Amino acid sequence: MRFHLLLLPFALATCVASTAIAQDATQLGAYHWQLTQATDHGGQRIDALFVRPDKPLQLDFANGRISVRNACNGAGGSYRIANGQLVVGPMMHTMMACADHALNQLDGQIGQRLASHPAITVTQQGDTPHLQLRTAAGDTLDFTGVPTPETRYGGPGVTEFFEVAAQTVPCARGQACLNVREVHYDTNGLKTGTPGDWHALPAIEGYTHQDGVHNVVRVKRYAAGNAPAAYVLDMVVESSIPKP
Repeated sequence: MRFHLLLLPFALATCVASTAIAQDATQLGAYHWQLTQATDHGGQRIDALFVRPDKPLQLDFANGRISVRNACNGAGGSYRIANGQLVVGPMMHTMMACADHALNQLDGQIGQRLASHPAITVTQQGDTPHLQLRTAAGDTLDFTGVPTPETRYGGPGVTEFFEVAAQTVPCARGQACLNVREVHYDTNGLKTGTPGDWHALPAIEGYTHQDGVHNVVRVKRYAAGNAPAAYVLDMVVESSIPKP
């Protein structure tokens, strides 16, 4: 899809107009939508939605489902768009309790706004898409689209599981690499087969290693032409601290 930009010349500046685009499943699913601004009916910032400055609330759309990330718990449910409104079905949540009271309340703060059938608009400014939700109560939530790995790498990734050793290993140019080996799971989620050989891996995008902590992670592997494959964290399956 090609987007045309309307350039308006001024004496000292040039402005780029937003272009409205269709809120189809392909467009919504091509991005991680991260909350950048939220105001109430009086124009006041809704601080309760910004309790994690380092990890903004994020919406993901895939296969007819919407997921909420970076609240206290993960949440997900079905969705559809009807008459310009985002209609979200009953959402399922993980059941973790967060010690921070504001973070613990974040699930409800975003959940009630999604459940209100907000009006949804997607616009494009240059190469950056923006999603806006507007509730009947006058709350306005603005999200910026960050391309998903599938969008960046031009296709779906291959799911793999890695066991990540508690300690890193030295690799090229004096850097510290993750020490990983591939593990396998059956359809019931039980480990099966023989693990692969341990080897150094420079990085897994989205994964932050904590020295001394052993993890099993689910990743997506993306082919990158002649370049080495790229690995993106999908989820941490289990964590443990090995005994000395």
